[in-house]
Amino acid sequence: MRQEGAASVPLLFVWALEFELSVRFDVMKRVRWDAAAMGVFYVVAGAAHFAATQLYLRAMPEYMPAPRALVLVSGAAEIAGGLGVMLPSTRRAAAWGLVLLLVAVFPANVWMAMHPERFAEIPQWALWARLPLQVPLIWWAWRFTRA
Repeated sequence: MRQEGAASVPLLFVWALEFELSVRFDVMKRVRWDAAAMGVFYVVAGAAHFAATQLYLRAMPEYMPAPRALVLVSGAAEIAGGLGVMLPSTRRAAAWGLVLLLVAVFPANVWMAMHPERFAEIPQWALWARLPLQVPLIWWAWRFTRA
């Protein structure tokens, strides 16, 4: 059973890390707020792969090998991309990584929409609606490849 407030733990960690970095290294002067927002988004999303692994395993197409490993690797990639996009020195490479990751996980999103019986707690319309939402997420990440 999931504890109340467990989803906010990764966010609190990111804020604490951001504060510590700003105090010690004066990084906040170099961090763009749009990059920070994207970074937090992907760090939290990546942490969810570890906190709710079973949900992500249900989203994994049956034809994919080593589903648990793929869920955890994609979560780690989201965390790394999120942290990387916040720092100017790694922003461009991290953004390309996020673009590629979003393209790579798109088949799992399609598979979810095509197998709504596995996700009874999610309305079927929401499973389909998230497919076109990948486009603005890819665009958002792609913007930072030119930074």
